[in-house]
Amino acid sequence: MESVKYPIKGACQCGEVTYELLEPPLMVVACHCKECQKLSTSAFSITAVVATKNVKFSGVMKEWSRPSDSGNINGAKFCPSCGNRLYHFDPNEPDKLKLKPSNLSDTRIIKPTVHVWLSEKQDWYQVPEGVKTFDKQPS
Repeated sequence: MESVKYPIKGACQCGEVTYELLEPPLMVVACHCKECQKLSTSAFSITAVVATKNVKFSGVMKEWSRPSDSGNINGAKFCPSCGNRLYHFDPNEPDKLKLKPSNLSDTRIIKPTVHVWLSEKQDWYQVPEGVKTFDKQPS
């Protein structure tokens, strides 16, 4: 298989917000918490943790936030036209973004190496062997 070439382009569903991922993610995580199940309308959501400096966005986004179980703020940026989430962020960690990578043009980077919040996992889903797992959010 051909290796992944950067930058990788991404866009929301309607195309009004676009971006380029300039470097590989720091890690790719599958989160099984109930909030991520609501977000993804599936068993888990996938997040690519990236350095903020390694992603460039174009277009207008809206913001929404909620407190997380840890007490941190879980902010989200999304397209105001189609509602597609593009990334999450913690205002206390401005150097990292939690990119929602399913809207990248090359999705080969979406290989979770960590699964979190298995305490809320759907019973039918089997976590692949060889990945790190945590019952809740790791510290």
